[in-house]
Amino acid sequence: MLVDTHCHLDKLNYNDLHTNVGDVLEKAKLRGVEQFLTVGVTLDAFPNMMEMIKDHPEVHASCGIHPLDVESEFDLSIFRQYAANDRVIAIGETGLDYFYQPESASRQRDLFEQQVEVAVEYNKPLIIHTRQAREDTLAILKNGQANKCGGVIHCFTEDWAFAEAAMDLGFYISISGIVTFNKATELKDVVRRLPLERILVETDSPYLAPVPYRGKENQPAYVREVAEYIGLLKGKSFEEVAQITTNNFKNLFLNK
Repeated sequence: MLVDTHCHLDKLNYNDLHTNVGDVLEKAKLRGVEQFLTVGVTLDAFPNMMEMIKDHPEVHASCGIHPLDVESEFDLSIFRQYAANDRVIAIGETGLDYFYQPESASRQRDLFEQQVEVAVEYNKPLIIHTRQAREDTLAILKNGQANKCGGVIHCFTEDWAFAEAAMDLGFYISISGIVTFNKATELKDVVRRLPLERILVETDSPYLAPVPYRGKENQPAYVREVAEYIGLLKGKSFEEVAQITTNNFKNLFLNK
């Protein structure tokens, strides 16, 4: 069994590629993907995302404000209400992105700190987005005592030193389809060094489709390609990668 630990089911193409969420999930299940974590990025979109998955207990949810969406409306009381939902097993996607929006760095840090605080209070793991913000990301996680709730560095593209620092905080490292790209040499080296017991697999669909689907819309079914490629890099069977990464998902998100 596989788990797509990070997808955006509310952002897929339901006009041309899929009829509904059930259609997406069935395509994934045919390839051994049995559980899913659909990730929230704004408060405005959260109710619709939850409505879409209400009849699909195999889909878990998160609630967060993405660092590239920090200009969207944020009401801490509403965020806390959404985050307390029983279907919500994680806080995020949150974090820092100084590559695309360095001008909003201060606002990003403020909302990131608030979300870390709620995650620790509710004992729900964090889903972290970080780009060109390594030092500040780690500092906020350490200062906010994020080791108490744990979490994952999603769609990992950082170096080995960052991976080690994150794992020291009790975080897992999530690998996306980027690892299959020819130019992702540093990421491939990091994956070779990572303990399989600290790896999660994800699609980040509809973004970042793995080879051989690169350039097309991504979907949860394609998380299999990610797991298979990790197996090739680490000299492990697909079955072992699938089993261990699924156990990792359960240990982080479900066995709290």
